[in-house]
Amino acid sequence: MAMAPTVRVTLGSVAFAIFWVLAVFPAVPFLPIGRTAGSLLGAMLMVVFQVITPEEAFSAVDLPILGLLFGTMVVSVFLERADMFKHLGKLLSWRSCGGRDLLCRICIISAISSAIFTNDTCCVVLTEFILKVARQNNLPPQPLLLALASSANIGSAATPIGNPQNLVIAVQGRISFVEFLFGILPAMVVGIAVNIAILLVYYSKLLSTEKLEEEVESVGAEVIHEDDVTGHRFSPATMSHLNCLNSMEWCDGIDAIVLGSSSSSEYFHVDNVRNRMSVSGTEAQSAVGGTGRNCLKEILWSQALDEKEDTIGRWKNLLWNTCVYLVTMGMLIALLMGLNMSWSAITAALALLVLDFKDARPCLEKVSYSLLIFFCGMFITVDGFNKTGIPSALWEFMESYARIDTVEGVAILALVILLLSNIASNVPTVLLLGARVAASAAEISPVEEKRAWLILAWVSTIAGNLSLLGSAANLIVCEQARRSPSGYNLSFFGHLRFGLPSTLIITAVSLLLIKNY
Repeated sequence: MAMAPTVRVTLGSVAFAIFWVLAVFPAVPFLPIGRTAGSLLGAMLMVVFQVITPEEAFSAVDLPILGLLFGTMVVSVFLERADMFKHLGKLLSWRSCGGRDLLCRICIISAISSAIFTNDTCCVVLTEFILKVARQNNLPPQPLLLALASSANIGSAATPIGNPQNLVIAVQGRISFVEFLFGILPAMVVGIAVNIAILLVYYSKLLSTEKLEEEVESVGAEVIHEDDVTGHRFSPATMSHLNCLNSMEWCDGIDAIVLGSSSSSEYFHVDNVRNRMSVSGTEAQSAVGGTGRNCLKEILWSQALDEKEDTIGRWKNLLWNTCVYLVTMGMLIALLMGLNMSWSAITAALALLVLDFKDARPCLEKVSYSLLIFFCGMFITVDGFNKTGIPSALWEFMESYARIDTVEGVAILALVILLLSNIASNVPTVLLLGARVAASAAEISPVEEKRAWLILAWVSTIAGNLSLLGSAANLIVCEQARRSPSGYNLSFFGHLRFGLPSTLIITAVSLLLIKNY
């Protein structure tokens, strides 16, 4: 592609630079408008500077990617309501054998869950639980948080729905879910194993100084206990029936009967009334008859109704959770069968909204529309920058050195992707390089073209582990930890000390395992 006129190149570069600064540093002092507004500002400047026309700007927005992203976010909202992530959290602490075992579990569970539910969602819901486990067992939070963020990034590389850049690659490269999964799965498995090994080398002594106690399982038990307490309280209407009694002693006695008995049959025995209330036989008999007996019956009837409602509620909740899991499994099966990914995700999302049989607004309000708008602006901004000819000129210079059919070329291509992903972020890097890398590989063979797309997906995702600013998942873990009650701060250099060697080693070890199936 030829270079555009100098004025257009200059103005397009300025618009892209503004977008880049606000995307990487959303709270800059001179323009603290955030990433989403910065994305729209860059898109608007591309049109105002006449780098692209309004028609070209609208056509640059990739609707299939937005549809797939929207569908997966809605499904994730319902999965969170169905306690999926609560079960994942309990799985982390179930019969844990120490800090090292917990770290390995975090790596494996976060990798698998991020491949299905996206890395950002996984980090949002698991960060606070991991901090709680670390605090209760006197474990250092840093290795556990690094295990969560890094493994979430590695695991998300395995599927098209694992992260946003994979969505772009799967749609633009016309790669099916199965091809994507089996093309990257060997590298993902090796990457997780290497990541665990590096974490254990770095933090093994730190984790072995404090051992997890068997009471880690009480995390789940505490949650269940709290649910039981709040689920079986008497309502004010039930308690108001006690006003029909003439004596506070009778109120205390009947409360003792209701709260202390283990079976309903005990309520109607005079001996149990006598034993629990410490009154004489005459008083116990009078409690079973007259006004006290009627009030006791009302209390027992109300309690029976409450228990029946609780049972019905539990069955309804179980049925609803089952429906959510079945719909999600149906979506995954549709993706594995090669059906359209965007419409499969949207269909699953709408099926859950209809089955919920409630006003959909509360669920739809949890969708990150700011992220969707950010993508719209980014598509337009990157398309405008592409039209300046600068990315094409840079790739023409590097193309002869980054050929996909040689080991040296793959290594150079990986380094270019690593650097650009940490400078311009991974999604813009994919949008800038994707078509050019694929076109260069297509000259060799169609098989190499798909392999080039998969290498781009793998390296751009792993590049997010290099620094704290490398991916949104890292920032989410850092921000969630900072806002937690413990107030733990994961520093930039603390992450870099682990992230730099981990990223380079994992990329070098697993890069040759990526193949097109």
